[in-house]
Amino acid sequence: MQPVAATVVTNVINRAPRVAPGTVDAHLTVRLASSKSDVIAAQRLRYKVFCEEMGADLHRHDGRDVDQFDAYCEHLIVTDEALGKVVGTYRILAPWGARAVKRMYSEGEFRIDSLRPIAHEIFEVGRACIHPAYRSSGALARLWTALGAYVRDNRVKYLAGCASVPLDSGSLNLGALRAELMSRHLAPVDFRVEPIRGLQSLGDPSGIRPTAPPLLQGYLRLGAWVCGEPAWDPDFDSADFFVLLPIERMVPRYAQRFLGTHTAQ
Repeated sequence: MQPVAATVVTNVINRAPRVAPGTVDAHLTVRLASSKSDVIAAQRLRYKVFCEEMGADLHRHDGRDVDQFDAYCEHLIVTDEALGKVVGTYRILAPWGARAVKRMYSEGEFRIDSLRPIAHEIFEVGRACIHPAYRSSGALARLWTALGAYVRDNRVKYLAGCASVPLDSGSLNLGALRAELMSRHLAPVDFRVEPIRGLQSLGDPSGIRPTAPPLLQGYLRLGAWVCGEPAWDPDFDSADFFVLLPIERMVPRYAQRFLGTHTAQ
């Protein structure tokens, strides 16, 4: 089944948060990229956030974050219509896109053999970012709303992705976060993956209250599993946790907000 782009856009417009006229949020719209220039704008935003702001080494110096998956992905974009500028983006690699490129993005970091039986039902999301000037606006909420509409309209069964924790957050925080994730959010053994590049000892997390990045917090609130130990991403110098969200186990109160409906009980 191919994505229902027009339906996604319609649903996002219908479900978009109400905003006061004259505010920045009043000028924000969200949709799937429909042209090469849309994708290039998203790639430029990713470069600004990941390379210029976060210091990632993506081995390019032309102002764009580009990889082999972009041509096979769909790209959600938030645009400030008053300025004609893309200020938020999130990309989706559908199962047919993964088949075309012959692997999932996450396979560069994890051995995912245990997930082969459901690979044809996994939609992989990633490269989410918001322009620094719009992080207190409704840009991120619009991306989540659009992703929820996409999930519902395409009858997605599993969302997956790599949730990154910057290593400059400190080894004790990362150790404490890992301990909490392993004890409270670990996937059943049949859904476990293994990191290709693991991390060395993270220190004693005892007594440390961990802090998780907002995107990882969002996945966990929805009911996502963490599928095992984190991998080291050398390009971003981060610890990446593979997260898997079976839509049917989504927390009901968040399912209503995310999907506009209740999941089956």
